Amino acid sequence: MRRIFLTFFYTGLLPKAPGTWGTIAGAILGLGILQYLGLETLFLGMVLITIIAIKEIDKEEKESGIHDASEIVIDEVAGIWLAMAMSGATMTQIILSVLFFRLFDIWKPSIIGRIDREVEGGLGVMGDDIVAGIFAGIASAGVYQALGYFN
Repeated sequence: MRRIFLTFFYTGLLPKAPGTWGTIAGAILGLGILQYLGLETLFLGMVLITIIAIKEIDKEEKESGIHDASEIVIDEVAGIWLAMAMSGATMTQIILSVLFFRLFDIWKPSIIGRIDREVEGGLGVMGDDIVAGIFAGIASAGVYQALGYFN
């Protein structure tokens, strides 16, 4: 059961770019949550999976001895849900959230990279993606607002 959760229904086991696949799968489910349950539910879902994931990743790392294994993509799901909850529910906002989240998650500027390098265990695995989600949410909301001024 832990493997299903941490790999987000096995999307983390896809052969190339598991983080991107996890982000896309998370965005698709997030879109459904946004459509039927709203931004608040998506945000609360992100909080819930983050809390659970920190504990489960700690257990997984103890058993495997591997920190931040590439197949663990629940962190990408939490990050994209946070970005989407901050940015909004239009298709443009969701696409911007995905693009900015992947940019910040791969590039790891500023505090994101520091968390990734220096914080151990589940908190480190989840922490950099949560901060990347915050950056992505702010960037996508800002770009979306800027685009509105030009229409």
